[in-house]
Amino acid sequence: MVRSIFCQARPLLTSSQGSRIEILNQGGFRSDGRRQFELRDMSIDLAQQGQADGSAVVTHGLTHVLVSVFGPREAKVRSQAFHDRANINVEVAVAAFSTGDRRKRARGDKRILELAATIKSTFEPVVQTNLYPRSQIDVFVQVLQQDGGLLQACINATTLALVNAGIPLLDFVCAVTGGVHSTSPLLDLTLLEENDIPHVTVAVMPKTGRVTLVTMETRLHVDRFEEIFRLAADAGKVLHGEMKSAVRSRTSALVTAMGSGPRVGGGEIADKDGDDRMNEC
Repeated sequence: MVRSIFCQARPLLTSSQGSRIEILNQGGFRSDGRRQFELRDMSIDLAQQGQADGSAVVTHGLTHVLVSVFGPREAKVRSQAFHDRANINVEVAVAAFSTGDRRKRARGDKRILELAATIKSTFEPVVQTNLYPRSQIDVFVQVLQQDGGLLQACINATTLALVNAGIPLLDFVCAVTGGVHSTSPLLDLTLLEENDIPHVTVAVMPKTGRVTLVTMETRLHVDRFEEIFRLAADAGKVLHGEMKSAVRSRTSALVTAMGSGPRVGGGEIADKDGDDRMNEC
């Protein structure tokens, strides 16, 4: 299932410096020193955040996102409950200090509502909501800092928060933004690059190879779309390795804290089976 959203470009942060900075120089380096297909540094923190059932703090370069998940729990509004599956609610909040213009965005801001709807539509086919009828899963996304790739950071953080909350998924969802400068494809764009070149965000499920989201906010020539789509899908598999490693480390830390480390006999077998199941993800 591919969900596509096409709309005009309305970045949460704009910059007048975009036209004065060279996107890609003759040596093949971008404005931040990366190569064309090089991804920004990604950090993941799955530590407990408040009373959330699961949470994740993810950074892609200078883009910083916190996602908290509550549920599955009883639906607060009975009219919004479904008898055969859980309802996924997504709320996005953008901190005023996350952008250079210090603009405060209300919850009813059109751009924020579009971002929340995109995240919801991305995960509805992935979360096994049929296991939790007449319940709801609340996802709260807090944008702490923006420097491009906002949607990809929100999607990757939501995936990790859902996994951290113990909610069953069909697969990881890994998102990457790609664009084209002249005839040169670029991956994991910064804000200056997003404001200057056409780009597309692709979310894939690496294990099954399915695509859950393709969203374009600018016009991209059809001859360039296939190449960018393929590169972004391959980059999603790279992010999958990082995300899976973070989940494995968090799980090992929790098992150690609970005093349930490797044991003689059945314990070692159980631990080995758990590692095998993780490697299959």
